[in-house]
Amino acid sequence: MASPHDAIRMGGTPHWESEDVIGKMTLSTLLFSNHYRHIAIKGMLTSVVMLGLGGLMAILFRTELAVPDIQFFDARPYMSLMTLHGMLMVFGFVIPLVISIMYYMMPKVLGTDELLWARGAQWSYWLLIIAAVLLLISRPDFTWTFYPPMSLRVGGDLVWMGYLAVTLVAISEFLAGAVLFRNGWAAARKTGFSKLPLMGWGAISEGILLMGSTPVLGLVGIYMFTDWMQLTAMFDPSRGGDVMTFMFLFWFYGHPAVYLPLMPAIAILYTLLPRFLGRPIWSYWSAVTAFAILTVLAFIVYPHHFQPAETVSGPLERATQILTLLIFVPSTLHVFNWIATLWYDVIPASAKRAMPFKFIVASIFFLMLGGVTAYVNAQIATDSDFVHNTYFVPAHFHAMFVGFMANMAMAGVYYLYPYFTGRMYNQAMGNLHFWCWQIGIFTKVMMMYYLGYVYFPRWVVDYLDLPQWSTPQLILTGGAYLIGIGFIIFVFNIMFSANRGRQTTGDPWEIEQDSSTGAATAPAE
Repeated sequence: MASPHDAIRMGGTPHWESEDVIGKMTLSTLLFSNHYRHIAIKGMLTSVVMLGLGGLMAILFRTELAVPDIQFFDARPYMSLMTLHGMLMVFGFVIPLVISIMYYMMPKVLGTDELLWARGAQWSYWLLIIAAVLLLISRPDFTWTFYPPMSLRVGGDLVWMGYLAVTLVAISEFLAGAVLFRNGWAAARKTGFSKLPLMGWGAISEGILLMGSTPVLGLVGIYMFTDWMQLTAMFDPSRGGDVMTFMFLFWFYGHPAVYLPLMPAIAILYTLLPRFLGRPIWSYWSAVTAFAILTVLAFIVYPHHFQPAETVSGPLERATQILTLLIFVPSTLHVFNWIATLWYDVIPASAKRAMPFKFIVASIFFLMLGGVTAYVNAQIATDSDFVHNTYFVPAHFHAMFVGFMANMAMAGVYYLYPYFTGRMYNQAMGNLHFWCWQIGIFTKVMMMYYLGYVYFPRWVVDYLDLPQWSTPQLILTGGAYLIGIGFIIFVFNIMFSANRGRQTTGDPWEIEQDSSTGAATAPAE
């Protein structure tokens, strides 16, 4: 599958000289500089804080759910923790983190040498911070999907802040999408679309998804606010509003939102995998095709999120089921591409040791796990009658969001770490973080799948003391604690190694020969 354009497609210089960027920054520079590295580092650091907050909330309600009956708090604080956990993890952690990693990598990989429209990225960051503060103050308990009419009846006097936060998130993500699209498009015009690195295709796809879906989310947030103020009645059925209008509008954003961290994570994987293996990706055009198909399908399959609310025999549901099943095609193209790239030559010893490479391999595994089991969700009968409101659904998106996207985000952070600290992370602590995460994530996801199989419902703080429910819940909580321990090790590692890690010079990721196999020694670029 070799092409004369492979060297250009892999990015002319997809690495930097090691440099202590963080050590040279002042607080003012970190907060207000429009240099792409400062914006990206600020976004990554903030995303790690959001992960810590969202993870702490998960530990709290997981501790409550470990055994039946009420131990620590009742339904309202439980729902607030669940709501904030979901919003912080999706809007504050995984989407901003993978986008920030792309901000750092695109200027080098795409050859633009700077982040175009960096002011847009700066505004995107600060709007997201304001949204997060509003969410934490309002403490909404209406779930991250905030379905009316429930979300118009609960939440207390400050719930309006949650609606404004949703609107600000929409504006923030729109700006981020404009920045990504602008940089991807500029690189394509410079090199030609046939030579554009796959990170460029990911940036274009992500930009289209963000700019196409977020205006609807902003509109939903505004109407929820005015409905709550009783200035309008768009979604309130007691005053003539229509809940199904909300469902169609919200999920027009809500399903592309599944791909908002997915596209950058895939783009990062396509950039790093050749970098560690020292060879181009197996098939360039199948990757481009998969990006394009996913971008189109992301906008038209959203009704499967509310299949039980519609007549299951209707033409809309049949068309949605078929289109949803078609998503397996581009997803399989991506996965096959990565496996073929790994398979068709030896893996260098340096790659086997590198933490980013380990997280890449783990992320591919979880994408396959989440994708294969998604077949059950894609079927009208099994989804509507068996798993739609059970733990089977969060099992699927935890496999995708945590298993694939968060793992890929960690791969990106570990990869960039020596470039902006001038030092290498501690290998032993990195390995401990890796195995705590993989065992914890796998345990959590599989227990969720099993609980869905035995009809454990979502959004409940208490449950019957049945062995098929209580035992998996206890094991699931243990998996969550293991993920939390891994996070603590990760934070300690990056803080400790920033001052005491091994200093790096030049390229910290040179490919080393495996004497037993004769692996190639040339660096990826």
